Amino acid sequence: MTEPSTRDIELLRLSIEVAKRSRARGDHPFGAILAGPDGEVLLEAMNTCGTQGDRTGHAERNLMTEASKKYDVDFLRKCTMYTSAEPCAMCAGSVYWTGVGRVVHGMSERALKDLIGPDPENLTMDLPCTTVFASGQRCVEVVGPLLEEESAVVHEGFWTG
Repeated sequence: MTEPSTRDIELLRLSIEVAKRSRARGDHPFGAILAGPDGEVLLEAMNTCGTQGDRTGHAERNLMTEASKKYDVDFLRKCTMYTSAEPCAMCAGSVYWTGVGRVVHGMSERALKDLIGPDPENLTMDLPCTTVFASGQRCVEVVGPLLEEESAVVHEGFWTG
């Protein structure tokens, strides 16, 4: 695993702030940021499962939908997605198909599953994004889990499982 830079930590914390805003507006507490090759913030996305009634409205998938409409694949290969929690299998697939080259994430999918328990609102899988990416034909660099305690705070008291 590549060591995270100071900017990586800053942008990961920003994704956690986006997750807090997502929770505050009635959605699941997840947030994602897309940064360009020079570390500039290009896009951000919140979870929209609650407010839009779309169970596929995960922050990372929402971000990848916007990114694929706005940027070409050659550019996206040089970009990094920062996300408050490790991307689920669906979101990892969207990162792969969109072409983003690097993912930096907060708490692991396993830690999220342990924290949430069997909550029907988020039936978390124990399927690391690295496993999803390794099944593909191109490399996606993954840095994480990082800041697991910080990224877990936004979930406290949210899930009922």
